[in-house]
Amino acid sequence: MPVVILGGGPCGLACAHELQRLGHRDWVLLEAAQTVGGLGSSVVDEAGFTWDLGGHVVFSTVRSFDALLDELFAPHELLRHERSSFVRHSGRWVPYPFQQHLHHLPRAQAQKCLDDLAMAQARGPASSGTDFGVWLEATYGPALVEEFFAPYNHKIWATTLSEMSSSWIAERVAPADTSAPRRRVASGTTSTSRWGPNAQFAFPESGGTGAIWKRLASRLRGDVRTGQAVLRIDEAAKTLLTSDGSILSYGSLVATGALDQLVAMTAGAPAHVHQAATALKHTTVAMVGLGYKSPTTDRRSWLYFPGRETPFYRATNFSRYAPANVPHSDPSRYSAWMTETSLPAGTLLDEAALVEECDTALRRCGLVPDGAQRVSGHLELIPYAYPVPTTGRDTALARIQPWLESHEIYSRGRFGTWRYEIGNMDHAVTMGQDIARRLVHGTAERIYTAPRQAAREAVHGR
Repeated sequence: MPVVILGGGPCGLACAHELQRLGHRDWVLLEAAQTVGGLGSSVVDEAGFTWDLGGHVVFSTVRSFDALLDELFAPHELLRHERSSFVRHSGRWVPYPFQQHLHHLPRAQAQKCLDDLAMAQARGPASSGTDFGVWLEATYGPALVEEFFAPYNHKIWATTLSEMSSSWIAERVAPADTSAPRRRVASGTTSTSRWGPNAQFAFPESGGTGAIWKRLASRLRGDVRTGQAVLRIDEAAKTLLTSDGSILSYGSLVATGALDQLVAMTAGAPAHVHQAATALKHTTVAMVGLGYKSPTTDRRSWLYFPGRETPFYRATNFSRYAPANVPHSDPSRYSAWMTETSLPAGTLLDEAALVEECDTALRRCGLVPDGAQRVSGHLELIPYAYPVPTTGRDTALARIQPWLESHEIYSRGRFGTWRYEIGNMDHAVTMGQDIARRLVHGTAERIYTAPRQAAREAVHGR
């Protein structure tokens, strides 16, 4: 019986590629869209600008992901960059991470942030199990939370911070340290060090991030079917019904789409699993790509916007990433800014109005010259963008995942695990490789771990 893989994004493609590498050729990959790539896809608009579905860059701490890139790209086909990112705050640009560059604020404001930070550190870390809002204030103090962390996180998550867990925080939020910021406030100097795993990153020279997944798909010699959505899964019979009326049998099912949708289409999922799936929360993101007949002169990579004066939480200098992202590969004539606006799932959106708002905001911030001609305004709505780490998420996962695995359904990937902390592209690829190895050789997975609640308890709904 074949391994059936649902989804042709990074996780699903990596799973198929690894099965092929291991000599296991009895697999089928089904992708609902007409092209592969999933959330890692790229599009070319009518004006000739290339856009990603969000702010993706290539970086990794996983050797197998780096090895895959080396297999897919020659060195000159990946452009290397040093991250240059800033936060827009009260009309000024503060280097990122915000809390490490407080000397860019007015002195009294910076001192208040430092004093609150010192008091927070003196009190010690937040207790285990606190919500994200409490964790932020316990870690950084009220002033920093008010100036940056609360407004930015409200904006990106479209969720009340008290509804979010703090269990997901590691490489996602920069650490706090008062000594270096105090020296900078006193001296007015800026640090040259860069925090985080994406301080250096790469980007394909052409085709956007989607080029990675198209190249990976081209290496597959098995049964890849695009335009094939799954409508129903019968976990008892180990069959699934596709949108063209086909019924496929499987031995193991690797599902890389949204976990709540997987539960909804699984015929025998019990009530407690359905109930748990309703607790999973996600955001929608509107990506607005704005192309201008104006040279690319800004050298920065991407910018954060915590304030209400802009609809978007991030703007990416997309023509800086690769010349081929603009028409005729000519950034001396064109520039491209990619903005991301987060929305609660199900929000009705006036798309034309948002395009105009984003254009106006870019000009107001000085990122686009007043007289620059806009030649592209392209919007992509991403219904499932961020899996929100709510306080009830882990309990829900502990009820859902063990039941699925007891029926040989393995939900992996950014939305398959619903864990933002392992939601990057390299994580998704690693999960795809790992589940392939587990199915073929019984090897333990490196990144994905089962939810903490006892599997037996979750399976039986206690």
